[in-house]
Amino acid sequence: MTAQSTSTPNRLELSIREAMHVGVLTCSRDAPLSVVAELMARYGVHCVVVTDGPDDGAALWGVVSDLDLVAAASVRDLGEQTAGATAATEALTIAPDETLGRAAQLMTEHGAAHLVVVDPQTLRPVGVLSTLDLAAVLSAR
Repeated sequence: MTAQSTSTPNRLELSIREAMHVGVLTCSRDAPLSVVAELMARYGVHCVVVTDGPDDGAALWGVVSDLDLVAAASVRDLGEQTAGATAATEALTIAPDETLGRAAQLMTEHGAAHLVVVDPQTLRPVGVLSTLDLAAVLSAR
């Protein structure tokens, strides 16, 4: 008897909820990039979500990725730059019940490595889905 493998198209029909990382690290737009770098290093993540303010109900504004930090560091000291200036584009969001196929489509269309997963009722972030999360699902046996 041989094990039946799941094909890639079937895996892309899984929900975001099945592959995302629950929880989100956030910072305000005026946070220095040195603080963002510390958050990424401390928690071993590749992005921090930037909000319009420091409170829990603040609106999403953008995402600072590890690659954004590297690019910013090549220009000038991270302590002299802010998260808001680096996260120049709006955060791409997706609901947890959407499919991984839809996530892959959004990431490809926008050249994004991260999607912020939001509760469809409150629009508050509940997690992050990255291209690495998708790769893990696609490589599963």
